[in-house]
Amino acid sequence: MVFNANVDIFADRILKDIKMAKKTKDARIQVILECTEHKESGMPGTSRYITTKNKKNTPGRIELKKYNPVLKKMTLHREIK
Repeated sequence: MVFNANVDIFADRILKDIKMAKKTKDARIQVILECTEHKESGMPGTSRYITTKNKKNTPGRIELKKYNPVLKKMTLHREIK
């Protein structure tokens, strides 16, 4: 009987670790970044990037400088929804 009690305690610890690991994955979401200068230039096509962000740390929309292959320069890319 002592052996079964130890197994139950060990199983409870494993289940607790699994539950704790699942909570952290809900904070990161995928977002799409679109070039702001490309729309104004009137050139065909779009420049978009997909990245992830932590919605708890950055609740607002993010802006990053990324390379636009159509304009062939670094431009400001803003999150779209």
